[in-house]
Amino acid sequence: MTNLYYLLKPAIPWAIRIRIRRLIANRLRRQFSGSWPILSSAAQPPEGWPGWPNGKQLAFVVTHDVEGARGLGLCRKLAELDKALGVRAAFNFVPEGEYRVPDTLRADLEREGFEVAVHDLHHDGTLYRSSQHFHMQARKINQYVQKWEASGFRAGFMFHNLEWLHDLDVLYDASTFDTDPFEPQPDGVGTIFPFWVQGSDSKGYVELPCTLPQDSTMFVLFKETTIDLWVKKIDWVASHGGMVLVNVHPDYISFDGKPNASEYPVHLYEQLLKYVVTRYGDVCWYALPREIAAFAAQVKPRLTPSTRSSEH
Repeated sequence: MTNLYYLLKPAIPWAIRIRIRRLIANRLRRQFSGSWPILSSAAQPPEGWPGWPNGKQLAFVVTHDVEGARGLGLCRKLAELDKALGVRAAFNFVPEGEYRVPDTLRADLEREGFEVAVHDLHHDGTLYRSSQHFHMQARKINQYVQKWEASGFRAGFMFHNLEWLHDLDVLYDASTFDTDPFEPQPDGVGTIFPFWVQGSDSKGYVELPCTLPQDSTMFVLFKETTIDLWVKKIDWVASHGGMVLVNVHPDYISFDGKPNASEYPVHLYEQLLKYVVTRYGDVCWYALPREIAAFAAQVKPRLTPSTRSSEH
């Protein structure tokens, strides 16, 4: 059914797609009100978790998935906003989507202290169509990982198979949530901490779950007009010493104050950054995903049956 949807998706007008998604999502929001946005069991640290470096209370991580040409054109403006508030983010680019990433943009972002990661291959929902298809696509993805000197990966639409991901030559994956029943693949990993995924050999990678709702979920799907839900989740994660990881898309941000139905005003994202920086100051580790992953790869915290739970 999922494969059929992504095959037909280009032919379905956006307004119809979002109307259907909102109907389903609002029903799910009521159904899972006890486990979203906060899944209480996700506060239990993985086995072997030592706490954050230098005694920090929490970590704050920002990622930007760049889905289309509009988002690509807003990357520099979004990076300037991040920099102005003392935050650096990972920009996740689609290697063979509807745009091509200029080498100069990647170089400029990296020079300014940002991270560049690989976001799927085509971003068309087909990456996980079958294990054979994934293995074939993984070879091409690894070519971009090497070319871009990237450390991380995120699949389109947050699809994931933690076993298949061992085919990628990356330090980390960031294609899961602690809890989120609204995604096409709604199985949360049930933790607000990074954790190690061991392969069949001595190799493995770090999984970095998103622990805040995506901006698209907040402001496009549910049409929230404040960041109250984000603030509630941030404070809960901080109280348990976890990782606040948010995914914000330049494609959906309006910088001109006139958002259309698929956009939201940039001041909402700006409020998020200001809240974290002001509220948590020096007790927070403002880190790139690759920095979190490098730390977690050293200590290798593991999920066990007692620490992993899902909203399903």
